[in-house]
Parts: sequence; structure tokens; C-alpha cells
Amino acid sequence: MNDFDLLVLGSGPGGQRAAIAAAKLGRNVAIVDRRTMMGGVCINTGTIPSKTLREAVLYLTGLNQRELYGQSYRVKDEITVADLGMRTQHVIGREVDVIRSQLARNRVTVLAGTGHFLDPHTVGIGDGEDREQKVTADKIVIATGTRPARPDTVEFDDRTVIDSDGMINMERIPETMVVVGAGVIGIEYASMFAALGTKVTVVERRERMLDFADLEVVEALKYHLRDLAVTFRFRETVASVERMAHGALTILESGKRIPADTVMYSAGRHGMTEDLGLEAAGLAADRRGRIKVDEHYRTEVPHIYAVGDVIGFPALAATSMEQGRLAAHDACGEPVHAMPELQPIGIYTIPEISFVGRTEDELTEAKVPFEVGISRYRELARGQIIGDSYGMLKLLVSPEDRRLLGVHVFGTGATELVHIGQTVMGCGGTVDYLVNAVFNYPTLAESYKVAALDAMNKMRHIARLTG
Repeated sequence: MNDFDLLVLGSGPGGQRAAIAAAKLGRNVAIVDRRTMMGGVCINTGTIPSKTLREAVLYLTGLNQRELYGQSYRVKDEITVADLGMRTQHVIGREVDVIRSQLARNRVTVLAGTGHFLDPHTVGIGDGEDREQKVTADKIVIATGTRPARPDTVEFDDRTVIDSDGMINMERIPETMVVVGAGVIGIEYASMFAALGTKVTVVERRERMLDFADLEVVEALKYHLRDLAVTFRFRETVASVERMAHGALTILESGKRIPADTVMYSAGRHGMTEDLGLEAAGLAADRRGRIKVDEHYRTEVPHIYAVGDVIGFPALAATSMEQGRLAAHDACGEPVHAMPELQPIGIYTIPEISFVGRTEDELTEAKVPFEVGISRYRELARGQIIGDSYGMLKLLVSPEDRRLLGVHVFGTGATELVHIGQTVMGCGGTVDYLVNAVFNYPTLAESYKVAALDAMNKMRHIARLTG
């Protein structure tokens, strides 16, 4: 007899949901993680701290109110790292309490320490003081997450040259900053510090940023970031970073030299698998520390599963949660539906972006005809009330069967608003539903009706010409 029916390595979103789902199905479950990392990277250094930091920045700078009260409006003139950190630590503390309470309520055993495989069914749990506890389990779920990738050519000191984990431990708000990498994390932090008044330079080797998102929306974001004094250096590669007494000099391969107080590297993420002893379980990770799984999240060893960022794309907290639940159900022999293909993407820049479905470029490349319906926040009463004159919602509609092919939102509340479109698409609804539905007034959700009418009028015009 093994000690547990299911053992989960890692207490982030994927690990938590796997443990709780199995416990709800009556299994004897344990979860392994360090005492200081309950909730995983998501709660302690990643998603929750960065989104809380964003909220603190928006509130203290008064950025969202300047449309109404003038460009000089601020809630606090001198914003310090302590001001930002206070809110972040409060939220982290509350979230950790919630997770501990949920695990305790579901009778999930919490084993403090770092786990590594001794054989395919046995895990050793070290407490950092040369003591090791051995536990066995019928099924094991790996949910160890990722850490920021650190290029070997860069000398990180966690003060001047940092990665995204170092952002929440900064001693002061820098006057100047270089962000290397215009991916989601890099652009989120670039926009936050630009809002605080930091002069930010973004260096990106590709021709554009966020190339998986709608081009019109990305261009709108770029315009707003430039308005916050962000400088973009596309098609540029960093040759070296030289640390100085009071900052660092970033030298590009083109010869440009950019001085800054802080350099932040956002060079992707690396699976935290190097200390797992995967070979003892008959497993191996790829060069980026990721583990290969099948459609049920089973690894090459059938009783061992892997979920979340450690398996690679899409590496979102939201998808990790669902992967954890589905893996636990499969491990417990419970029938489950496969995860739907329709996944919303939320990018917490300032202003935020969210979308679901396909982009104009993807549809054009696939030769799928579509009509565009657009609503602008400035035309909505709620947009005027909240002072958002730049936000927009775009619907991509099939003229053949009138179904929604994509929903793209830019501006206040984008990550919330997108779920209306996701639901309509998931239920196979058409643009007619949005045209005929009654939305509360005044709301931003009304933008769906305005955009639907815009698309419908364009389709009508074509029908009149051809009819």
C-alpha cells in the first residue's frame, strides 16, 4: 500500500486544483511545496504580485482619472517602493491564507519541503536541513512551474540587472530602465514603470511586439506607451550589459549604448525540473526544462502527470488550473471533457488587452472571409463616466453563418469584458444575439451591441449591393 493515492509536486494554480479535485473525489491526497512558496510562483513572485502592483500604480498615479481631472492629477506625488509593496504583501498574505484554508478544508496533507523522485512511485522531501522524508503514491502530478530564464551571457545581481522575479524586491523606483524582451511580461512591467514616470526603453530582436495579438490593438497600445515616454528599439539585439557604480550600460549589436538605473531581462521562462531527479522516475525534460505530456497530461510514465507552465504553452494560470483538474480526474478514472480550444488571453498592460478566437491576420492567411464590427469607448456613456476615451472592442464576424470568429478588446476592463464574447462563441451564438440582447446602461458591456450593429450594417450594405 502506498502512502497516498495522489501526490502533487507544487502548490501553484495547477497543483492546487489537481489536489483539491482528487480530494473531492474521495482520494487520499498530499501536496509538496516549500513553506515560503505556498501558492507557487503565481502567488508569490508572478501573476498576483505583478497584477497587484499594476493596480497600485493605477491608483497612486491617478493615471485613469487624468482624462477628467487634467494631466497633472496624482493621488500621491512621491510614490515609493514601500507604497507599492504594502498592497502587494497584503494581497499575497490573504491569498496564501485562502489556499491553506482550501487545502485544509478538503483534507489535503501539506508536506513542507522540496520533492525529488527516488523511483517512479517514491518521492523524497527535503527540508533544507539534511532531513528527508520519503513518501509513496499511486499517482503523481508534477506542477513545479517555471522560473525566469537567465542567459549565460548576462551577469544578474538582482539589484541593477534583474529578471521579473526581482521586480517586487526593488529598493527604489528607477528613473530610467531598459527592458530586454517585448513579450507579455516585459511589456506589462514596461507599461507599469512608464506610468510611474520611469523613462523606459524596450529592446526587442523581432520586428514587432505581441505578434500573436491583433495588430490594430497592439498599435494602439504602442501609441499609449509612447505617450508615456517609452522608447522602442525593434530588430535590435543586446550584445552586453556593463554594470557601473550607479546603473548599467546596455550595449546593442548595432553599436547603440543605453544608460539606465535598472536593466530587466524578460527572456522567457525555464521549467523548474532540474532538481526533481526525473531520471529516477524514467523521465527527462527538454532543454528549456519542460516535460512532454499527452492529451490527458500523462507523461511517458503513465502514472505520472504534468500540468501548468512546466509543460509549456499556453503557460497561463487560468489554463494551468483547468489542466490540474483534468489530470486529477483522469488519474482517478473519472471521465472528463477535453479542454476547449477557445481560450481567452489577458495581457495586463496599461491599458490592458484581451482577446479570444482568431485575429484578422490569421483569418486572412486562412482565406476565411470576415466582417469587422467596432465599438469605441468614447461613444459609450460609461466610457465618458470613467474617462476612457481610447478603449475599443472589435468583433470579427463570419458573413456566411454570422458566428463570431474573434473578439478583441483594448482598454479598461478588457480582461473582464472578453468573457461575454467567449461565452457567445462557446455556445455557438451568432452576432444576431448581440444585436437583439439588452445590455445594462450605462456599461462597457454595451460595446458588444454597438460593435454587433456595426458589423450587421456592413453585411447589410453588401447584401443590398448584391441582392
